[in-house]
Amino acid sequence: MTDTPPRAVSRRQARRAAFVLTYQLDVRAGSDLEELSVRYRADTGMDVPDYTRAAVEGVIHDRDAIDAAVDGAAAGWTADRLGAVERAILRLATWELRGGELPAAVVIDEAVELAKRYAGAEAAPFVNGVLGAIARGAEEPA
Repeated sequence: MTDTPPRAVSRRQARRAAFVLTYQLDVRAGSDLEELSVRYRADTGMDVPDYTRAAVEGVIHDRDAIDAAVDGAAAGWTADRLGAVERAILRLATWELRGGELPAAVVIDEAVELAKRYAGAEAAPFVNGVLGAIARGAEEPA
């Protein structure tokens, strides 16, 4: 049997996987990234993509600062009061915004698309506003 090369994963796919893992870490008490990585491999036949792992580890490492940024931009909401899906999307996108690797517009657009798909259309404007405020360094969304 020959080894097959790993399948290439787009940044969008890696981001979606990072969202799912971030969400699972939030809602599954006692889970850790290594346990979820084993499950990911079993489910997909692939290792967790490098970008996915870096993003999830970044969210874990910087969670307090990320949540503080969300709290400051969410106009009366705190990260712990948000739904788990919205919280995972905002944490991941805030980590990406703080990293500065991608243009803010790209990060926000991808997060809004995740919100539409997984949290519903009503969550998309909220996610857009919070991330826009974070990107601008403002205290409240416009």
